[in-house]
Amino acid sequence: MMIDFPEATRVHRRMPKEAFYKRLQLTTALKDKFVSDVDRIFVENSLTMDNLNLTRDSEVKEILLLSITLKKQEFDGKVVEAIARQNPHKLVFLLIYENTQQLALYHSKLYRTQWMPENELKLTATGFSLEEIWNGFIEQIALYEERVSDTKGLTIDERLHLHEKIVKLEKRIAKTEAAAWKETQPKKRFDLYSRLQKYRKELDELKHGES
Repeated sequence: MMIDFPEATRVHRRMPKEAFYKRLQLTTALKDKFVSDVDRIFVENSLTMDNLNLTRDSEVKEILLLSITLKKQEFDGKVVEAIARQNPHKLVFLLIYENTQQLALYHSKLYRTQWMPENELKLTATGFSLEEIWNGFIEQIALYEERVSDTKGLTIDERLHLHEKIVKLEKRIAKTEAAAWKETQPKKRFDLYSRLQKYRKELDELKHGES
């Protein structure tokens, strides 16, 4: 695993699971999922302006890295989302299941990387302020699979919006392709292929910055 944070940021403090979820406002269903899905929680790192020797102050005052060991890989993301939404700090989650790991963070919605072997997972803190570092984390986690050829001049939120439009369009293309293959009526098949052409043109324009 390559989470390259300075030693001065290291905390590695276990949070008792029961005490942790009792502080959260959770529905009964989510509380049950917390108990059934989560094994243990550690605060691994605390990133602050002081312990990173940063030169610029920002609205972001602290970023915490929480490691959550899971009892099953297919867990309910709403559990992690609830933790992030109800915490005053910016949180990055290292989700662990057996020998695989995944990074997650909440920025208007929950973003996650794919599950990957622990030696392939990477996260680096770069920037002159905590805000820059946090934006870097959003890039590395929410935009770890960049689908746009040129993102110059776009804000993080604009890039996220574009990324989501592309993902939705790719799913629509896959669904339309599957329908076209199955369709036996020539007229309906022609309509599906026409729609497919339109979607592909739209996708190409989005990927080349013509959004």
